[in-house]
Amino acid sequence: MKQPPLIVHLTYVLDFGGLETLLVEQINRMPADRYRHAIVCLTRYSDFAKRITRPGVEVIALNKPPGLAPEIHLQLFRLLRRLRPAILHTYNLTAIEYQLTALLAGVPVRVHAEHGRDAGDPDGSNRKHNLLRRLLVPAIDCFVPVSADLRNWLANTVGVPEAKNKLIHNGVDTDAYRPDPTAARPDGWPDWRDCFVIGTVGRIQDVKDHASLIDAFAQLRRLLPDAAPRLRLAIVGEGPLRSRLQRKVSEAGLDDVVLLPGARHDIAAVMRCFDVFALSSIAEGTPVTMLEAMASGLPVVSTAVGGIPDLVQEGRTGLLVPARDPAALAAALAHYASQLQLARQHGAQARLHVDQHHGMNAMVSGYLALYDRLSMTKTTPDKAIEPCAE
Repeated sequence: MKQPPLIVHLTYVLDFGGLETLLVEQINRMPADRYRHAIVCLTRYSDFAKRITRPGVEVIALNKPPGLAPEIHLQLFRLLRRLRPAILHTYNLTAIEYQLTALLAGVPVRVHAEHGRDAGDPDGSNRKHNLLRRLLVPAIDCFVPVSADLRNWLANTVGVPEAKNKLIHNGVDTDAYRPDPTAARPDGWPDWRDCFVIGTVGRIQDVKDHASLIDAFAQLRRLLPDAAPRLRLAIVGEGPLRSRLQRKVSEAGLDDVVLLPGARHDIAAVMRCFDVFALSSIAEGTPVTMLEAMASGLPVVSTAVGGIPDLVQEGRTGLLVPARDPAALAAALAHYASQLQLARQHGAQARLHVDQHHGMNAMVSGYLALYDRLSMTKTTPDKAIEPCAE
């Protein structure tokens, strides 16, 4: 029996994060008789790979060292010739250069997704990076931005033609992420039932600017001195800046009211312990954790960056503030901490919005339709890449 075509997903790392969650969910939910999948990590993968429930998905780490590492191109070339995928799907700037390798290896269909930008180029204006993207446009069959902001940037700044610029919104599992006031407290979680809990989830790195969130929380306690004893902040996630953030919390005398528990596997349960979701990022696409929070019935207080203004309805599902402005962030958080009923109303509207516009099935269907369309135009059922002679 002929096997379905293979899609190779090329990403920098497979670890706990929004992009990785979407990738794994897409693989788990896509019909098994339509496509097979393999994940190639330029650097490494962690226990997060265990979230792949689809049988037969190979996960490969290339262990790329820092820097250019031209030997990785050769390693990937040989791997692609062995695997003979019908489609290569790369993710973000760190993987885009390998589209040329895929072209030389004879991969018929080449897709590149832009899920957001990093702290080094939050507005996407880096000329060197954009030149690289522009030079690779002829080698890429379709760019997939996950927000209207990214789509417009690809069109107007990078120069991706409309025919190659396909917006597919991120999705969330609205069955797993939902309000449940009767749910038990997660294992190891503090007993904060009588507190107002501000929560955030995400990798602890520069682009998330958690330092501003800690500063905003300290200012919030001064803004609402009567409520200060019951205010709490939880920053859930792992990353290179976690120890630095913990020192900042300790130096501010906030150890008793700020929690940094690291990565957790029970995010849906943790979300139900929050009263508001906060995001202090300086750059974003459409953050998955924000979708998860809104599906959980939480109002959002966030910086107005990337695709977030398209997701958060100001004054209806949340409040938006400028990036790197702890005072504005504190004032917005105070708005909900002092009006609990309003927070619940906006949380209910957030759940309704995600349920109607950002379901996981719609996202998977979007990628499936894209793969089908490109495969029909660039491959035939009997076409395969001939392996290299050894």
